[in-house]
Amino acid sequence: MSDLLERLRGRGWRMTAQRRVVAEVLDGEHVHLTADEVHARAVGKLPEISRATVYNTLGELVSLGEVLEVATDKRAKRYDPNAHQPHHHLVCAQCGAIRDVHPVGNPLADLPDSERFGFSVSDVEVTYRGTCPNCAAA
Repeated sequence: MSDLLERLRGRGWRMTAQRRVVAEVLDGEHVHLTADEVHARAVGKLPEISRATVYNTLGELVSLGEVLEVATDKRAKRYDPNAHQPHHHLVCAQCGAIRDVHPVGNPLADLPDSERFGFSVSDVEVTYRGTCPNCAAA
């Protein structure tokens, strides 16, 4: 069983066939699918699943804090099931591929007090941009 499915079961989330399929599609370490990609894969497992059900389920998962909504550029939002392990993203500027990265250190501690402007900083999101090996080889 996937980590996401286990977390959802632990929360007592009602596991319909449609919700299960969406969670299964999102399973994986470096999964960052758009809603349309989730729907296309879900249809392969459960042909009768509607686009609206996929969008509603993704919205519920985001509201529960079990999936992150990732917007790295002007492209479609992507959904990241790696919501409970602190990480940043590495994004290909050409094709939009996204990888989770886990750099060493504490980026909150790296922001000096003089640059906080009185803010009580509670979170940080870092996006590294570059060119993936596939695009660099093309």
